[in-house]
Amino acid sequence: MSTAALALRQVRFTNKAFWRNPASAFFTFAFPLMFLVIFTSLLGSGTSDFGRAPYLVHIKDATYYVVAMGAFGVITATYTNIAISVTFQRDAGILKRVRGTPLPSWAYLFGRIVHAVIVAAILVAITMLFGKVFYGAALPGGTALLQFIATFLVGSLSFTALALALTSVVPNADAAPPVVNATVLPLLFLSGVFFPVSSSSPVWIRTIGTVFPVKHFMNAIIGGYLSNVPNADKVFPFRGTDVLVIALWGVAGLVLAARFFSWEPRT
Repeated sequence: MSTAALALRQVRFTNKAFWRNPASAFFTFAFPLMFLVIFTSLLGSGTSDFGRAPYLVHIKDATYYVVAMGAFGVITATYTNIAISVTFQRDAGILKRVRGTPLPSWAYLFGRIVHAVIVAAILVAITMLFGKVFYGAALPGGTALLQFIATFLVGSLSFTALALALTSVVPNADAAPPVVNATVLPLLFLSGVFFPVSSSSPVWIRTIGTVFPVKHFMNAIIGGYLSNVPNADKVFPFRGTDVLVIALWGVAGLVLAARFFSWEPRT
């Protein structure tokens, strides 16, 4: 069997293993929807004007949170889940045993990455449809949809690379959840995922957010999502530089993962 066939087989295996754990699968998809309901109930029940005159974008608050929770779902599926699950498998000796089989190491990681991207895509689709049905949130189309998809692909692959790089600094499986959450939760608040960050927000929040990829991912994904809305390109512009920054972070994560990723349990 060719290595390509082995890699595709690993994707199918990883996917089957995921769906055979229904409790885990259910809460993976329910988590972003739960946050969407909470945020829209507390903060997104009406409409708001984003930006400043003469460029104001009048959109439903729920639309903003549909996009934000879609971004949150992507980060959860690719960054959080990969970093935690791979660390657990490393410490359980599964990665070491896998490396001793005929399956190429890259094929195993390929299966994990492709599965994470598939789960992220399903999460985004469910979140968007949920927002459309229950909140009347707008859906992207035409050029906006293409920009949205491009951002999703670059972002999801970059966050998986960063997740694999992060496993090299997680000392053990018990430390994985707190370490992973400590690296991503503050950025979700500072990057406008949980709450909009505007020009009136403190400078230090806006400055820190722009250093890391979460802010750029949020900027690009909402820019692509809303690019068909009048004046949205002035308030939420889709910038190729945001996608480039995300890609550069992904390349950095890939380089670090290639250099420091460990298949052996930490002692």
